[in-house]
Amino acid sequence: QVFTFNRVEIRVQPSVKVKNGAPMSISCHADISKNTDFQLKHNFTIFKDGKLVFMTVSDKEDAWYEIPVARSSDTGDYECTVKADGKLGFSSSIYVWVAGMTKPILTADKKEVIEGEVVKLRCELPEEVPPLEFFFRKIKTNSAPKEKRVPEQNQNFSEVEYYVEEGDNILQFDCFGKRQVRSGWETSQHSNRTLVTVKEPFIKPTLITKPSNNVTEGDQIEFECSTVVAQIRDIEIIFQKNRTILNSVRDKKFLKYSTVATQEDSGEYLCKVEQGAVSKTTKLNVFVSELFSRPTLSASMTKLDESKDLILSCNVNGVRKANFSILRKSPSGDVLLKNSRVLPIKVSVNDTGFYTCKAEVKGIVKESESVRINVYAPVSKPTLSVVSGSPEVVLGKPLQLICHSVMGTPPITFTFYKGDEIKKNVTNDTYATFLDEDIGLNDNGGYKCDARNNHSSGVKTSNILNVTVIVPIRGASLGSIPYGEVEVGSDTAFLCSVKEGSLPIDFKFFKKTDREVLLHEVREYSDRTIWHKKTMKRRDTGTYYCMASNRASVDVRSRPITISVILAAWQKGVIAAFVLTAMAGAGAVALWWFLRKKKK
Repeated sequence: QVFTFNRVEIRVQPSVKVKNGAPMSISCHADISKNTDFQLKHNFTIFKDGKLVFMTVSDKEDAWYEIPVARSSDTGDYECTVKADGKLGFSSSIYVWVAGMTKPILTADKKEVIEGEVVKLRCELPEEVPPLEFFFRKIKTNSAPKEKRVPEQNQNFSEVEYYVEEGDNILQFDCFGKRQVRSGWETSQHSNRTLVTVKEPFIKPTLITKPSNNVTEGDQIEFECSTVVAQIRDIEIIFQKNRTILNSVRDKKFLKYSTVATQEDSGEYLCKVEQGAVSKTTKLNVFVSELFSRPTLSASMTKLDESKDLILSCNVNGVRKANFSILRKSPSGDVLLKNSRVLPIKVSVNDTGFYTCKAEVKGIVKESESVRINVYAPVSKPTLSVVSGSPEVVLGKPLQLICHSVMGTPPITFTFYKGDEIKKNVTNDTYATFLDEDIGLNDNGGYKCDARNNHSSGVKTSNILNVTVIVPIRGASLGSIPYGEVEVGSDTAFLCSVKEGSLPIDFKFFKKTDREVLLHEVREYSDRTIWHKKTMKRRDTGTYYCMASNRASVDVRSRPITISVILAAWQKGVIAAFVLTAMAGAGAVALWWFLRKKKK
């Protein structure tokens, strides 16, 4: 008994696209060739998306998987296998799409609610398999539906809560579902519509004004806010302008607020009634006409010298009778100067500051803009000095000057001069500094400064400051007479000189041994000095150098010279005679000893 699988086929009836709810059958056919006519047992297995959904054993070459009512969950890839006498055949895969979804069912936990409460909805897609997406809609008359999307990964129903807002009189809710298929998203029909009736816990408040919402400054204006409420407990009425709460009551249906109208009271007012989560608001615009314009403070002068006369006057256009007051502004509070329209003052420096005035008509008080009054004391004659203290500067180094006025009302403008040339203008309180970085050899004077402020006395000028330019030491050298070799006991003159440098100059002479030994120092008003060293000794042999410095505080060292101290000529003769005498004596002794020995 020989057989072989030619092919295994899977087919769908009526087609690969089936309408939701219609019957559907999937067949598996085995095409087998045999050498003789004999019976075979066929094991048929049908898979959907890799999962076993049907299995049967038959001696026929066809098997049928019947689905009486197809649902969207039956959508997927189907394939079948046939096993016979140890041999196995596979079909190719076929995609089946069950188009359409079951109609969802929507239920609400309440049919009647009060504003501020919550309605809980449940939407179910029977016979559908997750993952699914649910869409809930809140439908109001004359407005677009409000939609909520809820994905569900593990169940075929979903629940949401909707807050019932002010104005939600009659509400309708529905829902629909979606599922993802190979070609995109598939959407179900909309569910039944569920009707929910809404009751008001209280009506929208009423806000009125007396005598009207158009009043004049100084008039008494009264606001009344009221509502009709089913239950008075926990009711709250709040009255506010912009974000400021003006008045409020609890457990009452009525609120009053009154005030004397000012221009600042113009604007929008709100009456808000709250109970639990429910809030309702009524708005009203109020316009307050101006009783009189803002006063104006005028000054005879705003900048003046001390001891001058100042007149301040307060005026209101179109008003003859008003209560006036003139004040001075202060961080600790306004200071009343006089209850009058006009105030004369003989000013001092302490009167500098801001002034304002107030006008009162029918209990309405208005204040003018502030006016700045500046009183000036004259500047004193400035002093010009060098910041370092000494009127000297080293050539090539910067020079910093300071100009200072002890007296004078700031701001003070300082002007620096070098000769007749203006170098810098600085405005400050009591002093200013100037840095001259261009110091030349001939810059020995001519600095001065001016100081002036807004006082009518004009400019004050300092004395001229003469500055000495210190030239640093350059090119120190050392020589000696005699040079090189010196006889013992003789004198030596050391000459130390410089090529350039301001006087006086400090000269120092050193001998260089294992340490620096200072031999002589002197201050000279000259570019050179001579040091006479008397009675040279053999121990004075060595290396010598000199060092020069001045007020530039820079030490300049010469090149070293070497001095050798040798014996004088007469000293050499004495030594030679002594040696010859010694040699003659030694010869005589030797001769005497020889003759004596021979005689014996």
